[in-house]
Amino acid sequence: MGRASILKSIKENKPAFISIPEIDIDFFKEEIDFLETFKNNVELVGGNITELSELKHLNTEIKNKYPKAKRIVSDISASNLGTISITKETDPHTLENVDLAIIKAEFGIVENGSVWISEDYFPIRILPFITNDLVIILSKKELCLHMHDAYKIISDRERTFGLFISGPSKTADIEQCLVIGAQGAMSLTIFLV
Repeated sequence: MGRASILKSIKENKPAFISIPEIDIDFFKEEIDFLETFKNNVELVGGNITELSELKHLNTEIKNKYPKAKRIVSDISASNLGTISITKETDPHTLENVDLAIIKAEFGIVENGSVWISEDYFPIRILPFITNDLVIILSKKELCLHMHDAYKIISDRERTFGLFISGPSKTADIEQCLVIGAQGAMSLTIFLV
């Protein structure tokens, strides 16, 4: 049976399309303290969370938390701790020894303690994964309740790359033992401003 025959057979035997189910978003509404629940869920998935009264304290808090970080990429104007400059033209291979990356999240999701980041705020896609430690800056005002809200928010935006991050990289696939930093950052700290 040749390629054309296989494709013809598949086309003739496709199942009927099923429409996407209608989801009543109001069913998922909860009366909860967004900020406290978000903070608890970030810690539950292995992340750290620090609240700042003012953004001017950011550099001091980062230095206190990561005193050994020397190779730092800071892609936000609120921090001048960056020792490595990057642009869209930066060769990602040159970032293999980054100690700390500081980036901005667009919003956080309360139900699972995750954040949405997009390349609008970091020009090299590998940055959140290749860094040893990851610091994310998030406004307390930018929290949504659940993933239904999150998908609605990102559906209205134009971008080529973005992702949800929840805690540091981890896996328990290897001999049923939890491994932190398996495919990305060893730690994740969210600074809430």
